[in-house]
Amino acid sequence: MAPVRRTKTKTRRHIRDIDQIHADLHSPKHLAQHKASKAVEDLPGLGQWYCVECAKWFEGEHNFLQHQRGKPHKRRMRALRVEPYSQKEADAAVGLSTDNGPVRKEDLPELDDSKSTAEQSMDLEPNGEGT
Repeated sequence: MAPVRRTKTKTRRHIRDIDQIHADLHSPKHLAQHKASKAVEDLPGLGQWYCVECAKWFEGEHNFLQHQRGKPHKRRMRALRVEPYSQKEADAAVGLSTDNGPVRKEDLPELDDSKSTAEQSMDLEPNGEGT
């Protein structure tokens, strides 16, 4: 029986999500907080070359510039053009906590209370016309 192998590639290659990168782009404080969470000695190129859009560190300027001209970087830039959905929009999509405003009387349908629908159907003659 062969031994069970576990791969850790999914967690090793995990990069920041699109909504986190949007927060980095719109808030310098958020980006500084992310960069501060990494030890400078452990980063490639001592943390000098960082692509904010792709959340990747590079060894040198040449690698960084090559990356910026590449297809994965351009795909990420295209994906970042679309604003991410907010929690409010997600709740509204499923019908939770939507505020449609106050109900006005003129928006309500008018009901004729003089006769019910059963009484109205009994008033019809067999040929479909009323009396």
